[in-house]
Amino acid sequence: MKIQAIVFLTFLSFMNVMVSEATTVKDIKLTDMDTLELTHEWDKTFPQSNKVEHSKITFHNRYGITLAADLYKPKNAQGRLAAIAVSGPYGAVKEQVSGRYAQTLAERGFLAIAFDPSFYGESGGTPRYLTSPEISTDDFSAAVDFLITRDDVDPERIGIVGICGWGGFALNAAANDPRIKATVTSTMYDMSRVNANGYFDAMSVDDRYELRKQLNAQRTEDYRKENYELNGGVVDPVPEDAPLFVRQYHDYYKTARGYHRRSPNSNEGISKTSSLSFINMPILFYIGEIRSAVLMIHGSEAHSRYFSEDVFKRLKGNNKELLIIPGANHVDLYDNLDVIPFDKIDEFFREH
Repeated sequence: MKIQAIVFLTFLSFMNVMVSEATTVKDIKLTDMDTLELTHEWDKTFPQSNKVEHSKITFHNRYGITLAADLYKPKNAQGRLAAIAVSGPYGAVKEQVSGRYAQTLAERGFLAIAFDPSFYGESGGTPRYLTSPEISTDDFSAAVDFLITRDDVDPERIGIVGICGWGGFALNAAANDPRIKATVTSTMYDMSRVNANGYFDAMSVDDRYELRKQLNAQRTEDYRKENYELNGGVVDPVPEDAPLFVRQYHDYYKTARGYHRRSPNSNEGISKTSSLSFINMPILFYIGEIRSAVLMIHGSEAHSRYFSEDVFKRLKGNNKELLIIPGANHVDLYDNLDVIPFDKIDEFFREH
């Protein structure tokens, strides 16, 4: 093992020398990113709070993609504040669920940002409507990069909130980024598991092979057409035999309750071949190594409840908690202020 370690360190040293000889820091212009056109009107799916200052900001991730975000700050706040970055659900935009969470947390004294993931919403990145295990995870750490360098943020008090599929990305980020001091997941999905195994792990190895064939055939077709076919978003109209949770998604994304013109789920969806990388890359492999605090929240009646329960069993330490909300379904935790436990989330972030 010592020999292997020496060889690895030698390799890293060699690579550092090669990089330093090939380029200098001034050659890598991290600020030369795309300029985004942001909407400055209030176009959220929730009312604006008079307790919070709202502004539009941008930041970039390690891949050179510029991300757009809404920043919410308590009015008349002084000094350095604890800060929280929020994103999700999977296929949603910051004008929907994440913005509601961020604004509510700002009302409670936190500086909070709700950001659009790379490739959709107002954020940059091409091709459009793509998701990636690596880049989607890095978006959270990129948000931390932005927050940690602000004069009004305490760099030792930064947390994240991931909702639905972004709950999985949040945990993946927490496992990789010790700057994140506390993580909340709400109604979490493990996107790797559901893409590889289907709901309730109903897919067989043969099923997965057939799915790979279909997706790679789609990849060929996309290349021919020079266009990425989308998955159609939330089904509309809802078939009579659709599962209850599909109806619940429709009730949020396709009605005045939660519809937004930039939301993939509300419109034509995410690229079909995005599933390929999730099938092949488990995003939650190292979550047992998360040392910071984690609060996982799920509804007792949510079809997705098993994701949080199974993931929670793999977390270690006495600073991890699973909170099941009686009677709540998956989308209740999107926007139902009588159900979302903001008092608990507030208490958790203040403690950790």
